[in-house]
Amino acid sequence: MTDATLHRPWQRFTPAERLGRFATYLVLVAGFVWSLRTVEVIPEFLWDAPEQVMDLARRLWPPDLAYAPPVGRALLETLHIATLGTILSVVLAVPVGLMAARTITRSRPLNWLAKLVLVSSRSVNSLVWALLFVAVFGPGALAGMLAIAFRSVGFVGKLLSEALEEAAPGPIEALRAAGAPWPSILLKGYWPQVQPAFWSIALFRWDINVRESAVLGLIGAGGIGLVLNSAMDLFQWDRVATALLAIFAVVVLAEVFVTQVRKRLL
Repeated sequence: MTDATLHRPWQRFTPAERLGRFATYLVLVAGFVWSLRTVEVIPEFLWDAPEQVMDLARRLWPPDLAYAPPVGRALLETLHIATLGTILSVVLAVPVGLMAARTITRSRPLNWLAKLVLVSSRSVNSLVWALLFVAVFGPGALAGMLAIAFRSVGFVGKLLSEALEEAAPGPIEALRAAGAPWPSILLKGYWPQVQPAFWSIALFRWDINVRESAVLGLIGAGGIGLVLNSAMDLFQWDRVATALLAIFAVVVLAEVFVTQVRKRLL
């Protein structure tokens, strides 16, 4: 080792690493500038935004509490959409999740088919599903429920299949060595291990669906979004405030409910 090597000043990054970091930063800045030009931000609207927000806040306050009964009925329908959609999604996701789990289904084509179904469900937003079902079944809660269900199948099925694949193999091998049939292996070997994850997934998805179902009415899929959209179309901002407060209250209550149920079950 030469004296020049021993006395070489310490550098955190090598020249190649510095070049790579510079190239990464350059690509990020170029992407940001290109995206900013693509979205075509209008500066006049941007500078005027604080004034418009204050004007909207004055229109929203005070809320029209006399509008609470129709809001309450629409909110109840929203909860029904979220609950029934979640139950239907769990029913549909369980067999797909079993088929996607490689430790249970040994057929690679079936695994890939199940994963294709799960990816297809997650790749389409719930609003897009709602548009499709509104076109098929017409406006109403049925379209919203089916949209919530088909959107949730991918979420529930993927997490369930991963929980099944992470199950400890010891109890499974013991049951197989004892000659237990496949349903007994599934109920006695896998279910006790994935039960906490299953209920956690179902409750978490229901919590998400309560939020998502609140906006499906904007495109005619029932629920409180329909009431909110009607009030906005008629510029009845005090009624819009009542609907927004109701949505906020339900989301908070749903979060508290899910937390308490998880504590009791898990």
